[in-house]
Amino acid sequence: MSAVARAIWFIESHFEHDLSLEEISEAAGLSRYHLSRVFGLVTGHSISSYIRGRRLSRAVPALVGGSSSILEVALSAGYGSHEAFTRAFRDQFGMTPDAVRRQGHARNLVLLEPIRMDPARLNDLEPPRFETLQPMLFAGLQEIYPYGGNAAIPSLWQKFNAYFGHISGQKGNVAYGICTHIDGEAEKFRYMAAAEISDAGDLPPDFATLKLPGQRYVVFSHRGHVSGIPLTMHRIFDTWWPTSGLEHGDMPDMFERYDERFDPYTGMGVTEIWLPIRP
Repeated sequence: MSAVARAIWFIESHFEHDLSLEEISEAAGLSRYHLSRVFGLVTGHSISSYIRGRRLSRAVPALVGGSSSILEVALSAGYGSHEAFTRAFRDQFGMTPDAVRRQGHARNLVLLEPIRMDPARLNDLEPPRFETLQPMLFAGLQEIYPYGGNAAIPSLWQKFNAYFGHISGQKGNVAYGICTHIDGEAEKFRYMAAAEISDAGDLPPDFATLKLPGQRYVVFSHRGHVSGIPLTMHRIFDTWWPTSGLEHGDMPDMFERYDERFDPYTGMGVTEIWLPIRP
């Protein structure tokens, strides 16, 4: 069983009780930091949002059935008050618990079902190569996304592609998608659509810059449509990484490298996934 699958099994077996990230990471066999990143990349949810969504989804039948008071349902779902439960429920489903009880059904709610990891859907992983890069300076457009909200990333690329090839100081014809974690934030990540530049001179006003340190990387190839990258990441972290003896570097989480082998119009081709590693 993969590390993410072990984490999901543990959550599904225990989410009606208080759960700590330490307990989940221990069950998964990964560090807290590592599991938080991998879980988000593979499932599209942060660990806390998955637990919250599952608890609230499990509470819906009790609300519709009406056999328990809303406060009793709230307490069973791990919330200490009617008010806290209502806020979380409305954020999750766009309706209050009272409204769901009054309507007497949940057909208009999108419930979060247990995630089932299907190994048959995973791509075969090619042997990686190792590269050492000097410090690099990037410029581009960046946004902060919640795990699970990365469906909006293509629109960021659409905006960036209008500048690509005409960026002051741009080096080469390679585009980069750079993921970095946000200190103290387990729900969201920062993504930059960028190009390498020689200096941060005359850049558009909405551009950001990022300097990556010189370091060593392990490099994997993803072949096919760009939307399949999370599956390749799953294979990397659940099959290859645990037996590699490597330790992930500090920054970035990873970057995607798009060269002439990738077609940005169709989203098809070869994407390289670069993961920083400690010496």
